[in-house]
Amino acid sequence: MRTFIAVDFPASFVESIEDVESNFDLPDIKLVRPELVHITMKFLGEVDESGVSRICTALSQMSFPAFEAELGGVGVFPKTDRIKVIWLGAKGNFDALQREVDKVLSGFGFASSNDFTAHATIARVKKIDSKKEMQLKEKISSLADITLGSFTVDSLKVKKSTLTAKGPIYETVSEILLK
Repeated sequence: MRTFIAVDFPASFVESIEDVESNFDLPDIKLVRPELVHITMKFLGEVDESGVSRICTALSQMSFPAFEAELGGVGVFPKTDRIKVIWLGAKGNFDALQREVDKVLSGFGFASSNDFTAHATIARVKKIDSKKEMQLKEKISSLADITLGSFTVDSLKVKKSTLTAKGPIYETVSEILLK
């Protein structure tokens, strides 16, 4: 199964995420459904069910405390002159949590993520003309310091991703409580 490890946001953030996304509702931009927006801590790819079960068990042994985090600030990947992904930034102890997740997953042969940036993808940009690109850059710049709010990160979710013509379907396989 196509698998990843994520931090979900409280349901109360869906409307705020939708408000931010409304700034980018353009023909060449594919928005992520607000209720699916999350922070990917690690994408695992295809893992069989027994492997996922062993990974969930190993992650549940991890000792990492819950922490306060903040969602906000619009940014892009890879860079502003070649926008492919629009994201909301996340502040908090995500880097340390990601290193801990990497440590656990190294025992299963997964490589470390050296370029981790805590973010939540809200849109993907297809080919865009220069006029629209300029407007897009202005919108991104105007939202660079936006704050959507704070929340407690008290769990990780191991998720199954099924790709469909209508977009991905995410199913939580296991919730790992931080302690």
